Amino acid sequence: MKTSERVATIALSGLIVLPLFMKVNPNLNVILTACLTVYVGCYRSVKPTPPVETMSNEHAMRFPLVGSAMLLSLFLLFKFVSKDLVNAVLTCYFFVLGIVALSATMLPSLKRFFSRDWNENQISWHAPFFHSLSVEFTKSQIVAAIPGTFFCIWYALKKHWLANNVLGIAFCIQGIEMLSLGSFKTGAILLAGLFFYDIFWVFFTPVMVSVAKSFDAPIKLLFPTADATRPFSMLGLGDIVIPGIFVALALRFDVSRGIETRYFRSAFLGYTVGLVLTIVVMNWFQAAQPALLYIVPGVLGFVATHCLWHQEVKALLAFDESKTSAKKEGSSDMKETDSNPSKKDE
Repeated sequence: MKTSERVATIALSGLIVLPLFMKVNPNLNVILTACLTVYVGCYRSVKPTPPVETMSNEHAMRFPLVGSAMLLSLFLLFKFVSKDLVNAVLTCYFFVLGIVALSATMLPSLKRFFSRDWNENQISWHAPFFHSLSVEFTKSQIVAAIPGTFFCIWYALKKHWLANNVLGIAFCIQGIEMLSLGSFKTGAILLAGLFFYDIFWVFFTPVMVSVAKSFDAPIKLLFPTADATRPFSMLGLGDIVIPGIFVALALRFDVSRGIETRYFRSAFLGYTVGLVLTIVVMNWFQAAQPALLYIVPGVLGFVATHCLWHQEVKALLAFDESKTSAKKEGSSDMKETDSNPSKKDE
């Protein structure tokens, strides 16, 4: 973990706990928490190999349609099925998912305290009656899962907003770290589609707001307010993860070229400006706002302006992480073959 990322992680932890002990402006808390979460997730995504899950152009085009279908399904589910029953099932689901996310988020910090054997040697577990179902894990992952389990028990019993936020932040960091858009073209297609998706479901239907209020699960960050009629200010995790994976792509683009974080700075600044504008408009009109309406033009606009200013349109559009990783693997295989005469003979 880099020094800048470590500092951001500490600051992020402070922002989560600070409102418990003193009054913190919820608007400021929304901006700082979301921005620091994106920052940490982006730096954690920088690895020798790019994130495993890569999105194609076709997937990016279909994503708003799939998201719309799921959103409408949840709306109908809450309308015709008991809300308590739905949330009870979701609590069980997010209990397991939360342990996995918290463990994965804490693991890099804990690994330094364990031996190589604990960090690398895999242990296989097979289900008693379904032998085809197996899970592999290391001893260090088991240790990381212990505090995560106790934390998720607290969340399931109390449903405290702080527990909700910690789980939400863990989901965001893991999402930004593990997901890849592959190229800026795919990222632009995805963000453009979700731009219209967010506008439609927030401004033209009650579906988005209704689901967000009914869904008692860590799919949104909650920030306490002094207003009795609106006790919490909310920000959906999608408004962090979706732009976050684009900002992370910009950072990895900079790293692949061996230059300073120029495009990352532009994309991150665009995200911050878009989020600030969302909060300003929301407070001005005292109504829910589709955050991607402001964040998407901010992120794409700042990156496009930077790209045009430096005349690097071709380099930006030609960047493809799948091809970059393939070249790296090919060169590493060549080096290994050259250093190992037996392999060369084979």
